[in-house]
Amino acid sequence: MIALILCVLALGICYWAGRRSLGQGLVALLVFGYFYGILRANLLTAFSHFIFDAGLLGLYLARLNRKTDPFEKKRSHLLATWAALLVLWPALLVALPFQPLLVALVGLRGNVFFIPILVLGSRLKKKDLIELSVGLAVLDLIAVAFAVAEYFQGVPRYFPMSPVTRIIYASGDVEGGFYRIPAIFNSAHAFGGSMVSSLPFLMGLWTNAEKQWQRLLGLLMMPAAMIGVLMSATRQNFVFGCMMIAFFVFANKIKGRQRVLFFVIVGGVAVAALTNTRFERYKSLGDTSAVTDRIAGSVNRGFWEILVGYPMGNGLGGGGTSIPYFLEGQVRNPIGMENEYARILSEQGIVGLLLWLSFVTWFFCRIRTAFVKSRWATTRRLTWCTSAFTFATAWIGIGMLTSIPGTVMLMLTVGWTSVPEEQVALSPSPRRVPEIRYPERLAPAVR
Repeated sequence: MIALILCVLALGICYWAGRRSLGQGLVALLVFGYFYGILRANLLTAFSHFIFDAGLLGLYLARLNRKTDPFEKKRSHLLATWAALLVLWPALLVALPFQPLLVALVGLRGNVFFIPILVLGSRLKKKDLIELSVGLAVLDLIAVAFAVAEYFQGVPRYFPMSPVTRIIYASGDVEGGFYRIPAIFNSAHAFGGSMVSSLPFLMGLWTNAEKQWQRLLGLLMMPAAMIGVLMSATRQNFVFGCMMIAFFVFANKIKGRQRVLFFVIVGGVAVAALTNTRFERYKSLGDTSAVTDRIAGSVNRGFWEILVGYPMGNGLGGGGTSIPYFLEGQVRNPIGMENEYARILSEQGIVGLLLWLSFVTWFFCRIRTAFVKSRWATTRRLTWCTSAFTFATAWIGIGMLTSIPGTVMLMLTVGWTSVPEEQVALSPSPRRVPEIRYPERLAPAVR
């Protein structure tokens, strides 16, 4: 009953916030996205799997009939066409009898439900960006606070062992036998990935916000987000987060006092990373043989067998797209492979894979649009690089299209950086009629 009530609340709150503004609607959605993992772990009912889905549906309904100006429609037209193609093909596959209907519907949700966010991302404006950045900063603060509590009190206190939390208890490879910390997310990788995805917006908040407290919030939450990445013990996120900070420092003109303060804060994070053994899992990247085996296992294992054996795919859900534990036994000929593109191939077949590869190629070709100079240029460039990095590394992991809230952030930034930035139309000022001044000696005659 509690989970059902939360679904209704998510739907109503996200709809209400989405009607107020796109930025507030996205923040409301991300609130449920951030807390989705810990809620689902402690509410073992079928409805708990749909709390975030209900919120996303509310946001879609709120933005469905909103008026958009002609320029906004024009700049997002091509992106909307791509979104329609990526949705249409999986929708057609539901009618094919590869998998039971419930499994196919869950697979449909995992393949298409987040894609319309591309169009929402293309409509982000300055006000929305500020609201979104402030919301991310506050949510990051809450997530890191939970992570600190789990660091000292243990993960099991917040995430009871169950079929829902298997991935958490399968990652006890931190120095000393500790678990990777998930904070309030459904996995440590989702926690670390969300912290990294929020970094560009925190940087933009620090440099672009007009209110002093917003700028200070952005500055303080950048190192806190990196501490969160260290707690999650996810190596890929740590490396990319460090690259972001380095780019931000050397690619921006920061005043001397601000630069010193920033380096002091970053230095504190570096000291924590080098002096705490529980934060040093990233050092295993130096083991080249282990990294090579990890990549080879993800890329090569069974890809060609799937291509030959299932040219039309194994049906939606047949590749393991976030199937709930109570439906796992109904999947026909389940295929498991830690490779997102192989998962798309196994569910959508060759046509679906080619569609996604074509879209990713188109996105890479939009780099000039993302790198145009503007006030939010640094954030746009870093979010474009984050999205490109996600697409480029999807062949060594899964969840690109089903991560909560990671997929929302991915689609949002892809949509935002694929179109030109918002242009404010300036109304022409009325022409002033010049005042005629007569010579002083002619003034009496004129009168």
